[in-house]
Amino acid sequence: MSYRKHPGVAEVAAIGVEDAVSGEKVKIIVVRKDPALTQEQILAHCREYLTGYKVPRYVEFRSTELPKTTVGKVLRRALS
Repeated sequence: MSYRKHPGVAEVAAIGVEDAVSGEKVKIIVVRKDPALTQEQILAHCREYLTGYKVPRYVEFRSTELPKTTVGKVLRRALS
């Protein structure tokens, strides 16, 4: 995914969140590698590399690593 290609991103996961108009929108949860990374920088990067409907509408930053299964996959159901 293009979200991971940004040099300031350590980890990222994409999930769907409910939306009254379209049913569902894309939300990404980001763990920063670069503490100065902003939402605007992430969205500009996504607009450059992703098709319009894949660009996230919501960005959430977390300071700790994302929850994972015992084999290392991100637990998307634990994210909200």
